[in-house]
Amino acid sequence: MRTRPRSPGLAPALALALALGAVLTVLGAGPAHAAGYRYWSFWIGSGTTWAYATEGPATARPADGSVNGFRFSVSEDSGDSARPRRAPDFAAICGGTPPKPGAKRVALVIDPGTAADAPSGETPPAARVACAQVRPDATSAEALAAVAKPLRYNNQALLCAISGYPEAGCGEQVSGSRPATDEPDDSGGGGPSLGIVAGAAAVLALGAAAVWQSRRRRR
Repeated sequence: MRTRPRSPGLAPALALALALGAVLTVLGAGPAHAAGYRYWSFWIGSGTTWAYATEGPATARPADGSVNGFRFSVSEDSGDSARPRRAPDFAAICGGTPPKPGAKRVALVIDPGTAADAPSGETPPAARVACAQVRPDATSAEALAAVAKPLRYNNQALLCAISGYPEAGCGEQVSGSRPATDEPDDSGGGGPSLGIVAGAAAVLALGAAAVWQSRRRRR
């Protein structure tokens, strides 16, 4: 019985097809999402922008004319944390509060975040601003307490609630991806990460090697 000769281009074509299929699978796969934490983040006004505070409000001692911000959200770490949605403008917040001897003025932006970040069954109150007039050596926590009671802390001195929000919980872990918010995505990433591209390149390289080896054997 005669055996039909195999097409010499079948093996290379199959190898490339498998390689391309693997590339499409890799590129189409969504990125893994690490778990986040739901908490109040603390920010320091720097010009017209916000900088994540390098210490907690219980130890920070803002100077007269400072702006402190607090934002409730779900984030993985400080680099991922959502900023207060109002710019740090001391004049706009404290302009109507005249200076007083023996006191300093600290502008506060309190942003409870979005419904997507809220604990189950709770609705975030509206964001607000306030001008705290406190003694010169007062901490940021004391300035906040002057205008936004009741505050709630846990036994590690972590700020858990401002003006009673949220009613329960404190820095709890939230499994899965970060909830959708109204924050613009300025990370610059809509495409695959560097690791994914490198993996795709490796798959293509393996496919090309298979084609080369097949052609070499036929010579």
